[in-house]
Amino acid sequence: MAGLSRSGVLPAGVLFLSLVLASGAFAQAPRDAPRRVASAAGFSTPESVRYDLEQDVYFVTSIVGNPSAKDGAGFVSRLRPDGTVESLRWIEGGRGGATLNAPKGMALSGDTLWVADVDAVRAFHRRTGAPLATVELGALGAAFLNDVARGPDGALYVTDTGIAIDAQGAAKPVAPGRVFRLDGAGARVVLQGDALAMPNGIAADPAGGFLLAPAGGPAVQRWTPGEAAPRAVAEGPGSWDGVEVLPDGRVLVSSWADGAVHELRDGSLRPLVQGVKSPADLGVDTRRGRVAVPLFTEDRVEIWTIPGGSR
Repeated sequence: MAGLSRSGVLPAGVLFLSLVLASGAFAQAPRDAPRRVASAAGFSTPESVRYDLEQDVYFVTSIVGNPSAKDGAGFVSRLRPDGTVESLRWIEGGRGGATLNAPKGMALSGDTLWVADVDAVRAFHRRTGAPLATVELGALGAAFLNDVARGPDGALYVTDTGIAIDAQGAAKPVAPGRVFRLDGAGARVVLQGDALAMPNGIAADPAGGFLLAPAGGPAVQRWTPGEAAPRAVAEGPGSWDGVEVLPDGRVLVSSWADGAVHELRDGSLRPLVQGVKSPADLGVDTRRGRVAVPLFTEDRVEIWTIPGGSR
């Protein structure tokens, strides 16, 4: 875990100030209809988007084939907010000392970009893309690491959906759903069980704890470290994937079941962005009030305005 300690953690005051400044795009904005403002092609099974406010760039992971395969074929791209691909294979498995098999969810901590990759979490420099560290979780039973979130305690929390994808693309359970916690002292399982319903997306909740988007259940969930199981927040179509908390407190969560990005607000869910086939792990552009939606089966990323969040 030397990579996590080397990366550094933003001081609480700096992090708070960054969130306040970033939330300007969401404050006192009128409700309007979502608009697609850009569509970027050329990816290969894009799974996740993470916005870097400091560099004003989107990182995009591409699995390239089977999401369970350790084939070294994955890559991470840099995408500009106008939809221009700045660098398609910015980090690529097998190049420059990097290992990437089937990269999925990402988190930023200090100058480190953390990437979930089958049964390992890999660290890269957020500006150069240089590999920094790898944390192997296979010995702890990791099967399908899916998303990463930095908690308020500075640790990383990683979901494991507990499935394997065969050569025909069918998913089968091979392990219980889990949440791992990674810090400078090592890694451990902090949550496990059927109540997780195949956990996919995870996001830190400013109100405390985490929000979870399960692939195998109808309810978006909330979990506070120390609790034995997550609690249902609101039910919807299910087949959830990405989940993100907006600076104004609203929550966005994507569903494969109805091809939509839903808004969770005041305890209920409603479709917000519709007609997005296979929407995976979302990235929120806090500077412009937009959401980047990777379309897993379409090899594209679409960028949409967020009603109530655009300037």
